[in-house]
Amino acid sequence: MKLSPYLSFDGQCETAFKFYEQCLGGKIAALMPYEGSPMADDVPADWANKVMHGELKLGDYVVMGSDCMPGKYEPAKGTYLMVAIDSPDKAEKAFNALAENGTVTMPIAETFWAARFGSLIDQFGIPWMINCDQPAE
Repeated sequence: MKLSPYLSFDGQCETAFKFYEQCLGGKIAALMPYEGSPMADDVPADWANKVMHGELKLGDYVVMGSDCMPGKYEPAKGTYLMVAIDSPDKAEKAFNALAENGTVTMPIAETFWAARFGSLIDQFGIPWMINCDQPAE
């Protein structure tokens, strides 16, 4: 069994996935537009090149997403994407990159459980947590 988060966007999926690719070192595996799909007639003409389905590989994991049908988008609530990173420097770098034009909800810092932890809502409205565990003794 594998669990993959599926993110919803309001017309910014491709831009967001390219941003995440840079911030987290992932690789876009798929960006399928509405155009040419069985859903092409269900969206306005100016929505044809929006993402019907996308996949971003992050190591052994896949984050999926799409641009919601016009008028159907709702911002994410009650969930975060949590990324575990093995180095405090890499954790800070990823956090600062994701925070660009977003809202930091907890600045990245050392905590009683982590060498680094922080949370934010990125410029696309997606909530993230970045965690780097304390080194094992």
